[in-house]
Amino acid sequence: MRAVVAIRIDRDDPLSALELKEGWPAPECGPNQARVRLAATTVNMHDLWALRGVGVRQDSFPRILGCDIVGWDDRGSEVMVTGSFADPDAGGGDETFDPKRSLISEDLPGSFAEYTIVPARNVIPKPPWLTFHEAACLNVGWSSTYRLLFTRGRAQPGERVLIQGAGGGIATAAIAMARAAGLHVIVTSRYPAKLRRALKLGAHEALPTGERLREPVDIVVDTVGAATWTHSLRSVRPGGRIVTAGATTGSNIELDLPRIFYHQVSIIGSTSGSRADTVRMLRFMEAASLRPVIDSVYPLERIRDAFARMQAPDLFGNVVIDIAAT
Repeated sequence: MRAVVAIRIDRDDPLSALELKEGWPAPECGPNQARVRLAATTVNMHDLWALRGVGVRQDSFPRILGCDIVGWDDRGSEVMVTGSFADPDAGGGDETFDPKRSLISEDLPGSFAEYTIVPARNVIPKPPWLTFHEAACLNVGWSSTYRLLFTRGRAQPGERVLIQGAGGGIATAAIAMARAAGLHVIVTSRYPAKLRRALKLGAHEALPTGERLREPVDIVVDTVGAATWTHSLRSVRPGGRIVTAGATTGSNIELDLPRIFYHQVSIIGSTSGSRADTVRMLRFMEAASLRPVIDSVYPLERIRDAFARMQAPDLFGNVVIDIAAT
C-alpha cells in the first residue's frame, strides 16, 4: 500500500522525517479489530509533536502517524472512527478515563496510509450528510471540541465563552458549536483577517489577543497555552472555569494559585472525545446544520505542504489530506 511513514524523530526539522513509501506492508487485523480503507484524513499538532519526539520513543519508529480516520470497511460501508482506543469499563463507563487508553496512531498504525486497523468498537457509520472531507475533520477537531465545551466544560445557553485563537480546527469548531448552543461567543487572534472570518462564522465579538474584555466570561476555551494563559485567567469570572485541551505555544505557565483559589476558578482538562461524545456531537451537528470549516485539501504526496499550511499564520479551519484520490 501507499503510506507516508515517519522514519525517525527530528526535533529541528520534523517534516524531513516523513517519507512517501510504495509497497508498504498493509496491516493485518487482530482479534476485535476492523480494517478501514482510508478516504481522507487531516494533519494535526499531535502528529507534529510526535515527529519532534514528544510522548514517543525512538524505537517506535518507523511508524505511520495521522489521527483522523474516515473511509470504508471491508463490506464497503462508509465509516468513521472515534478517537480513544480503550475499555469503557476500565474508565467507569467513559473510555477516556481508562489509564491504558491510547489515541489513534499511538499503538496502532495511523491514517497517513491507504489502510489501517482499529478496535472494532470505535468504528461507527459515517452520516450520509457529511462528505468524506468533512468527516475527516471530526475526530481530533470536532469531537474533542464537543467534549471540552459540553461534557467537561458543561457550557449552558446564555453563558459567555472566550475562545483563545480564532483559526485552527478546534477554534472554528468551538465558535460554530457555542453559537449554535446559544452562548455568547468571544474570540481572540493576532490577525485581523481571522477575526473578520470568526465573526462571519458566528462569533459575537472578535478581539486582538490579550485585549481586556468588557466583562468577564463564564468559560474560557484555551488550547494555546503559554501565550494566552495569563489573559485567560484574568478574563474568567469568579466561580468560572477554564477548559484546556492543548498547549500549541508551550505549557510552561505561571499558574497564579492565589487568583485561582481566591476567585474559585475551576481549571478543567479535556482530551479527545469518547465514542458517546462523538455520537451525541453528530446528532447536534445534524440538528443545527453544522459543518466543519475546511481551510485546504492536499493529496497524500504533498503531506509536507499540508503540515506547512497547518502552521501558516492565516490558517482558518482544517487541513485535509485526500487519500482515495491519490
